[in-house]
Amino acid sequence: MTTTTIRVVREAARAFIGGTLLVLAATDLCAQDWPQWRGPSSLGVSPGSELPTTWSEEANIAWRAPLAGLGTSSPIVWGDRLFVTSQVGSAPVADGVHPQLARDDQTLAERENPIGGRRQETARTASDVWLVVEAFRRSDGVRIWEYRARANGPMPESHEKHNLATPTPATDGQRVYAWFGNGQIVALDMDGRLVWTRHLGVEYSTFETLWGHGSSPALYNDLLILLCDHRVASYLVALDTRTGRERWKVDRGKGRVSHSTPLVVPRPNGGELLVNSSERIDVYDPTTGTLLWYAGTQRQTPIPSAVFAGGLIFLSRGYRNSDYMALRPGGRGDVTSTHVEWVAPSGASYVPSIVHYDGLLYMTNEIGVVTCADAKTGERVWRHRLGGLFFASPVAGDGKIYLLSETGDTFVMRAGRTPHVLAQNALNERFIASPAISQGRLFLRSDRTLFAIGR
Repeated sequence: MTTTTIRVVREAARAFIGGTLLVLAATDLCAQDWPQWRGPSSLGVSPGSELPTTWSEEANIAWRAPLAGLGTSSPIVWGDRLFVTSQVGSAPVADGVHPQLARDDQTLAERENPIGGRRQETARTASDVWLVVEAFRRSDGVRIWEYRARANGPMPESHEKHNLATPTPATDGQRVYAWFGNGQIVALDMDGRLVWTRHLGVEYSTFETLWGHGSSPALYNDLLILLCDHRVASYLVALDTRTGRERWKVDRGKGRVSHSTPLVVPRPNGGELLVNSSERIDVYDPTTGTLLWYAGTQRQTPIPSAVFAGGLIFLSRGYRNSDYMALRPGGRGDVTSTHVEWVAPSGASYVPSIVHYDGLLYMTNEIGVVTCADAKTGERVWRHRLGGLFFASPVAGDGKIYLLSETGDTFVMRAGRTPHVLAQNALNERFIASPAISQGRLFLRSDRTLFAIGR
């Protein structure tokens, strides 16, 4: 072999190794993204390590950034950018008494507040309302851009604890898709320029649902899938991510209720799209909208979303002291008697979704009673009372479970078969949104502020 040949071979080898390392690095960075509600694969689990355990208002806060308006949507992360939505101005709030999470515990009930402040500060009528999408730099919290759209069309009434900026946005790395509680959608490029916009509340039907719209968008290949279970009309619709054009739409009748976000379950021959609603659990072909199978019975006001892990679907139906269950995918028709692996009759959450981590399920009810169950059998492993008010869904990573309360306390528990609280970290703000995790940091969104926790 000549010297020239040896040099060429060595250079080719270096190029191959360098390219491989770049691919591995890119893959690792992609795995650290949190691109939608509940992060990668909608699991609520981060593959990262060295995640923070302790912090306070003065310590271990990498940065904090004020938001343009109020909202309860969760932040999402792609690369070095965070995206979050909010509402500027006052949209209508429903009249009458608004149910509280802790209505059976007066001490806790006194700590509940509407979005943005005390009950007497909450507006009952609409003013000039703007829907906002903001992008921040993940590393230092600098605001990169802000996009605003004026809210128009029929203005639905919401519960006082949230507003039109409740659905969490989603991104595929090419565009950011922000959906709001009146039906408006904007698709923006990564630099904040408008690509397309739709208004389902005008084009299809009014977003009239008890206590306001809560479901977030789901991405599947080149489809943006939106669940609209409302009083006037209930339907699923899939839009082309590039153009916003309707690809399919499925009528689900009238009067269904769901604040849950659809889950796409990966399957060898294509995905399955699961919807947790008041009528039952429905599963569709996400490519065509064809109904594949269904299970369960009626349930009032489902809010939790499902997760898929280890070949099983885990979910709670929602409402007070909910049951929780494991389902096998791949059914046809009514699978209530054939594909339900197990059901635990009580102990799950009203609002927060389940998190599956290392073979165990973790869930907290609305007043902070945490249940850990074996994912294979559904049998309870332990139960532990943290106390507090919980809307946010737990997230996990680095051997820890993070549970964020409305009053700003984040309880960090060690994952495992024995309950162990590692830390209770206080931030003096109101939190409804679920946390996001990316590249060693925890991102928390209060009504008004975005926090980066960690080094």
